[in-house]
Amino acid sequence: MLTIFKTATTETLSEISEEMRVRKTAHLVLLFSMGSQFDHLIVQQLARLGVYCLVADPASVKADDVKKLKPAGIIVSGGPASVANEPPPFDEKIFDLGIPLLGVCLGFQMWAKHVGGKVTPHDKREFGTHSLKILSADPLFEGIVSDTKVLQTHGDAIGPDSIMTILGSTENAPVAAGRYKHLWGVQFHPEVTETAEGARMYENFCFKICGITDRFPAHNVSEEKIARLGERIGKAKVLIALSGGSDSSVVAYLLKEAMKGSKAQLKGIYIRGIDRPDDEAYVQKYFAAPSEALAKEGQEHWIEIEVVDATDKFLKALRGKTDMREKRLAMRDVYKEILEEKIKEFGADFIAQGTLYTDLRESGLGHATGARVAEIKVHHNTGITFSVPEITPLSDCVKDSARGIGRDIGVPEDLLVRHPFPGPGLVVRIEGEVTEESLRVAREIDGIYIEELRAAKLYETVWQAGAVVTASRQTGSKGDDATLGHVVALWAVWSVNGFTARFAQLPYDFLDRVSRRITNEVREVGAVVYRISDKPPATIEWG
Repeated sequence: MLTIFKTATTETLSEISEEMRVRKTAHLVLLFSMGSQFDHLIVQQLARLGVYCLVADPASVKADDVKKLKPAGIIVSGGPASVANEPPPFDEKIFDLGIPLLGVCLGFQMWAKHVGGKVTPHDKREFGTHSLKILSADPLFEGIVSDTKVLQTHGDAIGPDSIMTILGSTENAPVAAGRYKHLWGVQFHPEVTETAEGARMYENFCFKICGITDRFPAHNVSEEKIARLGERIGKAKVLIALSGGSDSSVVAYLLKEAMKGSKAQLKGIYIRGIDRPDDEAYVQKYFAAPSEALAKEGQEHWIEIEVVDATDKFLKALRGKTDMREKRLAMRDVYKEILEEKIKEFGADFIAQGTLYTDLRESGLGHATGARVAEIKVHHNTGITFSVPEITPLSDCVKDSARGIGRDIGVPEDLLVRHPFPGPGLVVRIEGEVTEESLRVAREIDGIYIEELRAAKLYETVWQAGAVVTASRQTGSKGDDATLGHVVALWAVWSVNGFTARFAQLPYDFLDRVSRRITNEVREVGAVVYRISDKPPATIEWG
């Protein structure tokens, strides 16, 4: 897992000092990870600025540890806890150290309560994008327009009082940003792309408020990952789970470079059964031999591919299960079983997966701190113990940073721009029990929807899109006869990294065309609807 600062021992301080020497920087910012789904985006924002961000465990780090570390600044992130009824673990003496500190959402509420402010559950909660009106000039907002968009997701509110200076407000939050001496706070999330000037706010905090004067040199992330993989693997054999999507494809290409194209060392397994209509086609096109696509890219065949049809195994494991979490776990059991079989057959020394940081965080993993992290959903590629060590070189990346690495090492763009697709596949796009019929319907409607998105040149304008076979039934009329068919829910979102998303406002004529095709061509469908919820409060996938 990711390195976490837990206590200021001599050994720990020595390790951090060496890290700073390598980075050629004299400054660091300490991030207390309070369990937010967005914590890693803060690390990435600071990395892009060339600022060393060290993640700290709020359950174990005390004020004395912070004094020994001497950070230039402190950030306390958001999280699922509430200062009103579930105070998170944290040494509040840290607020009194005089070190510049930025509280984000929960972090703001924590220091506001500590200095005597009133924090209470709010009647009007704020989720989604809102307009922030900057009320007072402050270094945090230097160079930012007075009315800017921010992403909020909080239920508790900070009451206005004379203790702090109110820096900004939104429609439902009179104190959306504030300052008290060396403490700054915002009720929104500057680290997400929906906050228009968020990157500038972190830049202002680091350089104008914390006084950081150096930035560690940028380095080639892909070259570093390839070098580390090469050192770890050597002449060993690696089995990789390939899905035809961008993440596992990027990992495959990283392994190709690290293993210098040694086909005898690398084998890819594609598992058929709960996949999209064209997933296997992409694997065959870009990885299987002989491949015209590889030839066009100027590449020789460098990986052995095996397709395993697990349809019957998936249906058997899913029989009678209706709860989404139960279905995800059942799918994961089959996934592990197949990969374990192939590990033994190939004699693999390692198993590789395209696991992202997003997958870890939504599974309740990620930064291993004492703060509670909510489990949003169980992912197929997390929480599994294989018989051989696991390689997950993208576990510190979100979707778009992984794509950036892919472009750097020559992964075909056709693979990189494919929409994200959940590991549990069509299982999470079927409400209720997964049957042979519902699986077939899910595959057919997905094929029509994606085909029409591509034809309308909308596919690459949205981050992800999907079609769901809901548990609802619609009475209808087809061929002058009464029918009872599935209600299909279409959805599409705009996003950058999957942590947040806005529903895509697709043209009505497009939705009309897709609806007509699905109801005309898929006999079991009775009606089509379109979902218009953002993330948050919803998640992107249905289940």
